[in-house]
Amino acid sequence: MNKLELQKTANEVRKGIVTAVHSAKAGHPGGSLSAADVFTYLYFEEMNIDPKDPKKADRDRFVLSKGHTAPGLYSTLANRGYFPVEDLKTLRHLGSYLQGHPDMKHIPGVDMSSGSLGQGISAAVGMALSAKLSKEDYRVYTLLGDGEIQEGQVWEASMFAGARKLDNLVVIVDNNGLQIDGNVADVCSPYPIDKKFEAFNFHVINVANGNDFDQLKAAFDEAKTVKGMPTAIVMKTVKGKGVSFMENSVAWHGTAPNDEQYAVAMSDLEKAGEALCQK
Repeated sequence: MNKLELQKTANEVRKGIVTAVHSAKAGHPGGSLSAADVFTYLYFEEMNIDPKDPKKADRDRFVLSKGHTAPGLYSTLANRGYFPVEDLKTLRHLGSYLQGHPDMKHIPGVDMSSGSLGQGISAAVGMALSAKLSKEDYRVYTLLGDGEIQEGQVWEASMFAGARKLDNLVVIVDNNGLQIDGNVADVCSPYPIDKKFEAFNFHVINVANGNDFDQLKAAFDEAKTVKGMPTAIVMKTVKGKGVSFMENSVAWHGTAPNDEQYAVAMSDLEKAGEALCQK
């Protein structure tokens, strides 16, 4: 995909996020929207995957460590062809397979159930180690929140990954600056994030704008060249990206839009889509 196609796809992913959370009357739009671009890049450009064969042995793996942003992952999977986009409207509904957190037993394309913060990276490290032990060449990607990395287990897993030189592992930190209780720097500052990962023997790539596809491409291309150590991509993003009243607002970490707000959000995204079509 070229950059314009990726931008259009990410805009569709955002529409799916807003629609799913509105329909559920619950969920986490802010961090799903901030990560919509990296989700899109991973599933439409970066990873070796096949929606027709979700369990193929040599596929690249993805673990959503910040599992509450499942609406972002689900919308991406749906737009990539793993299941119907229409099903996004069933998010969190009784009897729906689209639960509030990713479930590997019922959702096509989900490699690991997640949601208990801090634990997803450990699963990803295990997958990366498994590939090394089996002499397989798939790569493992995991997405963490910047609030999530306040969890100690994150650093135990990172120490192990660095010690085992897991160069098939890419840890991505969605640094949108906000967590449920407020600004991450005020709650329990994780900064400097890059220096911490470097101390655990990671190759670190700082991305100034994680909502920009050129910068994401450069980061993931660089990650592929790294040998002998895992990679951490620390990307600055905008919480609620793409929806005017949600951007950089902690109130939208875990709040669903009402009907009126939903209409405004979809109007924002329709206009963004039209602008992209004119490019």
